[in-house]
Amino acid sequence: MLFNGLEILAIPAFIFGVILLWKGSDILVDGTAKTAMRLGVSSLIISVILIGFGTSAPEFAISGGAAIQNNQDSAGICFGNIIGSCVANLLLVLGIGALINPLSIKKSVIRRESPIMLGATFLLFIAALTGLLDKYHIIGGVIFLVIFVCFVLYFIRVAKKERIDVGIVDEVKVRKNIFFIIIGIIGVVVGAELLIESSVTIAEILGVPTFIIAISIVAIGTSLPELVVSATASYKNEDDIAVGNVLGSNVFNILLVLGFSAIFIPLNAFCSMDHIIILLLVTVLLSFIIYTGRRISRVEGFFMLIIYSVFMWYTFFGKDFVLCLLNQTG
Repeated sequence: MLFNGLEILAIPAFIFGVILLWKGSDILVDGTAKTAMRLGVSSLIISVILIGFGTSAPEFAISGGAAIQNNQDSAGICFGNIIGSCVANLLLVLGIGALINPLSIKKSVIRRESPIMLGATFLLFIAALTGLLDKYHIIGGVIFLVIFVCFVLYFIRVAKKERIDVGIVDEVKVRKNIFFIIIGIIGVVVGAELLIESSVTIAEILGVPTFIIAISIVAIGTSLPELVVSATASYKNEDDIAVGNVLGSNVFNILLVLGFSAIFIPLNAFCSMDHIIILLLVTVLLSFIIYTGRRISRVEGFFMLIIYSVFMWYTFFGKDFVLCLLNQTG
């Protein structure tokens, strides 16, 4: 353990890890977005693929890093971080974005991106039920990664069809952006390591299960890049980026990050079936809002934040409350 005998440093390290993740991801997103723009790729494709990948880098670094470490807390960190981050993306990030400015939804999102996210979430539910992330985790991990590759190849083909001619590409600026991408990756990896070690230490000090810490505090920390990107995009009326960033990030989290992690360790997904069902219901709810209204209003954003508050209450106190009720009625 990094903080063995120095537990007092865990909280400052946690805060510093979040800052590194945030700034590293910010630099990474900026570098990838500018590179894509100079290559003439549409903003929606950028937000789903490149910015979605960039803002998922903290989740990948934390969950993937925990899986590679393969200790007793790894499964809780891996799975809790991803489930918590996906819920935070849909309710917290889009809720705040809609409060800043109502988010208009393009037809292509209704027809293409939203169903893909819903399909990935449903696949997660089926995989957890059938043991593909537990007993048969290697098989499940391979299936997730193969589907992820198909997802990326599909959007590369879409990007080529929708490509915009930008004329001569400035190679110097492209190289500069690639340098920022590398710096961003370093910040994300270092920040993720600090966040993993400090969150485990904090969980041990407080006597709180690592899964609870991962699905709440760590998940919010790793969702900061999505929050910053979507809030800024909403303020600038860049609705494609605000929404596409979240949809792309959730697909990356489920297919790439969970798939990669499952190659190394069983994720104990069945034990977290209640949180998976919540994520599935939230995804269905958002898909319904997008399909029926083609926008997310301020009122809907406000209620999304209320639902997220209820989710956090359930994560910390809900199971004990339900057990107490059952004992009283029994």
